[in-house]
Amino acid sequence: MSEPSARAQFKNVDPPFWVAWNQALASIRVRFFRQLITSVGIALGIAFYASMQTLRIAESSLTKDDTKMQWLVATSLLMCLVGVTNSMLMSVSERFREIGTIKCLGASDSFIVRVFFLEATILGATGSFAGATLGVGLSWIAARASGADVAFADCLGITLGATVIGMVMTVLAAVAPAIQAAKMPAAAALRVEV
Repeated sequence: MSEPSARAQFKNVDPPFWVAWNQALASIRVRFFRQLITSVGIALGIAFYASMQTLRIAESSLTKDDTKMQWLVATSLLMCLVGVTNSMLMSVSERFREIGTIKCLGASDSFIVRVFFLEATILGATGSFAGATLGVGLSWIAARASGADVAFADCLGITLGATVIGMVMTVLAAVAPAIQAAKMPAAAALRVEV
């Protein structure tokens, strides 16, 4: 066998998208309680953001404490980002052997990154939507109880905006862990005792 054909035989090939999707879902299923805690953290951060946006619309005038509230919201979103990054890094460290096996079977670095991004997207979508719905819903009830009115279109816009912000934030938090997983040498990953 000639050298070029031997190299072509051992070329890394990306499996289809559905394999990455199933791999991400399996990882969430196996680590369900940790992923649930991560989703709840995302939900709480996004719920706080969404509730502050809803209450700001309910109060027609800006108060002096508005700047303080913006800092508080930004801090809660930053803490949410750190929590998601930590969870994804723990997921990478737990899956050294799995990543090594997948890479030995021929998956490329881009496949590994895709799996982690899909996992983060699923967590981000569920946590962000739940948090946005909870935050807007409770704030709308509080606004109605105090006599203020928030239009349904405003509530829907805040819910969609908060969900998108949460998803983007979660995917950004997965960048460093995904790159770490992709750059891991397959042989070294298989030797690691976790």
